[in-house]
Amino acid sequence: MEIGIDSFAAILPDPVTDKLPSATDRMASLLDEVEVADRVGLDVFGIGEHHRAEFLDSAPAIILAAAAARTSRIRLTSAVTVLSAADPVRIFQEFATLDLIAKGRAEIVVGRGSFGEAYPLFGLDPRDYDELFAEKLDLLLKLNETTYPIWKGRFRAPLEGQGIYPRPHQPRLPVWIGVGGTPRSFARAGTLGLPLMVAIIGGTFERFRPLIDLYRESGFSAGHRPETLKVGVHAMGFVGETDTAARDAFFPGWAHLTGMIGRERGWSPPSRRQFDAMASPEGAFLVGDPKTVAAKMLHVGEVLGGVSRITFQMSTASPETVAMKRSIELLGSEVAPVVRAATHDTRKAT
Repeated sequence: MEIGIDSFAAILPDPVTDKLPSATDRMASLLDEVEVADRVGLDVFGIGEHHRAEFLDSAPAIILAAAAARTSRIRLTSAVTVLSAADPVRIFQEFATLDLIAKGRAEIVVGRGSFGEAYPLFGLDPRDYDELFAEKLDLLLKLNETTYPIWKGRFRAPLEGQGIYPRPHQPRLPVWIGVGGTPRSFARAGTLGLPLMVAIIGGTFERFRPLIDLYRESGFSAGHRPETLKVGVHAMGFVGETDTAARDAFFPGWAHLTGMIGRERGWSPPSRRQFDAMASPEGAFLVGDPKTVAAKMLHVGEVLGGVSRITFQMSTASPETVAMKRSIELLGSEVAPVVRAATHDTRKAT
């Protein structure tokens, strides 16, 4: 199992002073976090894409390129690229360039986005969001296969064999599909034979098993080999010295962001009781001490029929930069060895 971090570069108020850090300082802290993740042996670091005041990740490829120059081993990916609102040619060029800088460590996770602000920002109709995604994904995959594509669609000017440069260091850029809870999205990823990244940010992990089964069944029906149908999970997560310390460090930022977004969407205000339920053994948060988190990660793999990757969304702990870096260190030095040993032994036994 690959283990990593996803960040939305959240810029949140200090829980004591209620003051926001400068955007420059927050970006510097984020790049430090990627360096720590690389140093402690984590497998992947992802940067999301949002176009909102509380996040600094509107240009993820640039952040990842800066991270590539400061790291040597960790894979670097989007989490996710809002492909519906982007030009696939530019996305391919940006990530191919990143792949050259990183010497073959770039990946892309593409999706439709959980917020809608990108669509009006770039002059697109949000009612077309699924059609936009399907068409642009088709083009992105075409670009990944050939330098001189012949392609025609509804939302973009056709390509008539123009060269698309640069080409990546890898023969092809790994492209994952990021999904939430829409069955059609799971089935599409399976039919295309693309690896799946599932965002599970609430409820329980078990409730996603039927959707993941749908993904695998769609892939098998389309003739794809089981080993190509990889499943990743993106979940809220944080590691502390104790369960209580981890929860206390993560809760303030989570409550701030969840409350802010909830007000926009008409949700009830988040509570500590709700948070603790999500961090309990039955909930979908990977928050606790190393032993707790390792056990819960193994549980995730078991109930979902095997997962290839788990990434921790730690952005909501961003005001606590020391705690954040320590959490990454604990994830790499104490959690990852336990999980890797257990999943390796399972593969050997089967």
